[in-house]
Amino acid sequence: MLSNIASALSIAGSDSGAGAGAQADLKTFAAYGVYGTSVITAVTAQNTLGVTSVFELPTKIIEDQIDAVATDIWPNSVKIGMLSSSAIIHSVVGKLKQNGMALCLVVDPVMVAKGGDRLLQPEAIESLRALLVPLATIITPNIPEAEVLTGLRIRGLDGARAAARIIVNELGARSAVVKGGHLEGDPVDVFYDGKRIREMSAARIVTTSTHGTGCTFASAVAANLAKGKNLGVAVRSAKNYVNKAIFYSFPVGRGHGPLNHFFQFRKKLYP
Repeated sequence: MLSNIASALSIAGSDSGAGAGAQADLKTFAAYGVYGTSVITAVTAQNTLGVTSVFELPTKIIEDQIDAVATDIWPNSVKIGMLSSSAIIHSVVGKLKQNGMALCLVVDPVMVAKGGDRLLQPEAIESLRALLVPLATIITPNIPEAEVLTGLRIRGLDGARAAARIIVNELGARSAVVKGGHLEGDPVDVFYDGKRIREMSAARIVTTSTHGTGCTFASAVAANLAKGKNLGVAVRSAKNYVNKAIFYSFPVGRGHGPLNHFFQFRKKLYP
């Protein structure tokens, strides 16, 4: 019985290299002491060098997975990652509403993999914008994703602030974090909760171990929310967690390796 354990659900694609997607989400949940469940929406064949193929699961099995979790291991929060098609978005949104599971929803609008491979079909962008964004307790786009969502060209912090306001005030999300890692200089993330803008900065860490950063940040927010933390605390904790997971990362594979999700237990393994 899990009545005393916070639980979070990841609805995402599977990454065979285990650096991103549902695998990264489950690692993050575990690092926070949260019981993680998962709904797989697509299977990707990928490693640190890139994605070689993607297979979308039929919507029926996606819906059945959601029902299975909803009827037995109720999630205190839900983190959504890769929903690659309009049909999958419609299916997931419908099931979340049907099961009353859209009350605490963290949306990572996954569009492109680290190596540049597209993970969201162009026809699904409007479905994402119209159906999923308005349900989000918080949405966590990077700069290119925020540009797609808002139609803005973001070249600095002013653009990131404007995008965050549009996502909340016009597209309907409750709050947004526009992540600044794609801008020049040290990364600054812009957090807007509908009332005020807050900025979170950190020194840029020079490393190739950044695969799954977005998934990890969003799932860290979801883990904090599952444990009853407020949005501000959840976002700041997630930012700190990701920074440390990158700093204490170690080489895996020959390309963009993963973060060290369990840095608390095993610190940096190389100079």
